[in-house]
Amino acid sequence: MAGIALITGGSRGIGAATARRCARAGWDLALNYVSDASAAHALADELRATGRRVITVQADVADAGQVAGMFERIDAELGPLTALVNNAGIVAPAARLAAMDIARWRRLFDVNVIGTLLCCQQAAWRMSIRHGGGGGAIVNLSSRAAEFGSAGIYVDYAATKGAIDTLTKGLARELIAEGIRVNGVRPGIIETDIHAGSGRDVGAPEIAASIPIQRLGRAEEVAEAIAWLLSDAASYTVGALLDVAGGR
Repeated sequence: MAGIALITGGSRGIGAATARRCARAGWDLALNYVSDASAAHALADELRATGRRVITVQADVADAGQVAGMFERIDAELGPLTALVNNAGIVAPAARLAAMDIARWRRLFDVNVIGTLLCCQQAAWRMSIRHGGGGGAIVNLSSRAAEFGSAGIYVDYAATKGAIDTLTKGLARELIAEGIRVNGVRPGIIETDIHAGSGRDVGAPEIAASIPIQRLGRAEEVAEAIAWLLSDAASYTVGALLDVAGGR
């Protein structure tokens, strides 16, 4: 299956790698970004050069009005959506729970959980055969932190990803009879700039040594898993949480 896919947080890291992989598979793309317009536009130009239709859409996924506007633009400029990759997410500086404040928690849950819910809702309205759509696929980006809990680093971030795991399993069962497959990918420690938000030095030798495969993952390796879950090759895969974590 290839059609029209929205990738949130699509201008960098795993989102950008997924966009490149999906473009190679024949998808036309909507690349969402919140602030880095130059990176989003540069990636869009790169992918258009391969013959794909690509638009960039600025929106904060935590804002319901902006999310609705994003989907309306896709309707108007690309056509009926057939896939959604909920990749947009944030971390906060490493800290123990006692040092955190409620503003931090609200922003993390607004972006990582509410943002995913809003995008899933908009996508379901469009893709569900119950609402006149033609079906499709949703992939939610979680994290291995959902299982490990990230004690002493960011238990609040881990809690948001635990919520994503539960959402993925529940929504998969809710939507499969309506022609929508929902699955999740749980990356381990991946070489992307999201870690700058936590202040962790993931390049430290002890980090790689803690991973059974003895190295960090690459964004392209996560993108391969996402692209597979979107494809017809995964047609019988529903409600799965696929770990891409080097054995961690």
